[in-house]
Amino acid sequence: MSQHMNLFVPSFKTDQDEEVEHKTETQTLTGGCGAWRFKGNSAAKEAASVSMKGTLARLFNNCSKDDIKTILPLGHGDPSVYPCFQTSVEAENAVVESLRSGAANSYAPGVGILPARRAVAKYLNQDLPHKMKSDDIFITVGCCQGIETMIQALSGPKANILLPSLVYPLYHSHAIHSLVEIRKYNLLPDQDWEIDLQGVESIADDNTVAMVITNPHNPCGNVYTYDHLKKVAEMAKKLGILIISDEVYNQTIYGENPFVPMGIFALIAPVVTLGSISKGWLVPGWRIGWIAMNDPNNIFKTTGVIESIKEHLDISPDPSTILQFALPNILEKTKKEFFEMNNSILSQNVDMAFNALKAIPCLICPKKPESCTYLLTKLDLSLLEDITDDVDFCMKLAQEENLVLLPGEVLGMKNWVRFSIGVERSMLEDAFVRLKGFFARHIKSQST
Repeated sequence: MSQHMNLFVPSFKTDQDEEVEHKTETQTLTGGCGAWRFKGNSAAKEAASVSMKGTLARLFNNCSKDDIKTILPLGHGDPSVYPCFQTSVEAENAVVESLRSGAANSYAPGVGILPARRAVAKYLNQDLPHKMKSDDIFITVGCCQGIETMIQALSGPKANILLPSLVYPLYHSHAIHSLVEIRKYNLLPDQDWEIDLQGVESIADDNTVAMVITNPHNPCGNVYTYDHLKKVAEMAKKLGILIISDEVYNQTIYGENPFVPMGIFALIAPVVTLGSISKGWLVPGWRIGWIAMNDPNNIFKTTGVIESIKEHLDISPDPSTILQFALPNILEKTKKEFFEMNNSILSQNVDMAFNALKAIPCLICPKKPESCTYLLTKLDLSLLEDITDDVDFCMKLAQEENLVLLPGEVLGMKNWVRFSIGVERSMLEDAFVRLKGFFARHIKSQST
């Protein structure tokens, strides 16, 4: 398993760590002129407390290094570390060509180089009635910088943003760090995880600036229909807010519902689309993404949002110029068969995992996923003897079985559990064997 552990690994202490700690403890805490005048900035402490990386680090630290069972890292989604999920040859060739050309060794503009911006516009315009131009595109350091940039651009006194009850935690973290109030709206598991539109209207007010949607949805695995997305746009227009549509999984769909980009409805309400090649092309480490402004009515320009985005990018790190030069060929030359092959593997893994859950009644999946790389399950605590919540469940599972899953609390919903199906089939099979053993040990004894 060591070759699969290059993102998150348990940080077991070594003799060298203990020696460093001992030296630190014995050193004086004062300088030559009195107390040291510097200390770490704790401004990001609250924002980091809801991060996925911090939770995963604690879970891995709870694993046993002496256990004969290998660690199964099913808490995070990175299929790229497994042999069955490799990026396209076209993408690899594009990066090599960019590197060897010598044209990508310089700094790039804060908004991104023109060929990359044109290529993203062309890629997205395939499915849009209102065509975007290169000026509507900003190249980012993956989708993560897009999230940070948009929240920073919209932050202001008393501003609040609407987030789904299940959401990638980086939205939460950046909103906290930017002092933007978070208001959560519900998703409806018994209605294909649709957005509770009445609930959204009830929590919005005059200080609401935007709502975030994720489509295809991480971690629920649903794909929203045309009719539902149109209702979302109409509601946003009524409230006078913009829509941030996170569409990083738009190439990872293996169900029956076709993907509908939110930008189709930009004539109703302005839409910011966040995307990247991380998920579809299986290259999260390449860190190249985009912000796309779907706004035929020029609302973003007149309200100053465009200018704010540019100003934020001017003081932010730029994406790799090599990747920016490679992006046009990556988007244009990758064959559809590449995505079909990956989605076929994911579909088979989903079928296997969904059926295997039947033997573990404490974990309930309301609907088989049709997109993304996760299985989201509700935790039934009434069946368990000594488990207090989802975090306790995942911590004890890591300790006893060396199996790392992600507690739903990190994503915004208590007593849910998410695990990745974007792994080798043998790992999934092993994971369910361990889950069955764990459930058997912790099942609540029947009263007589």
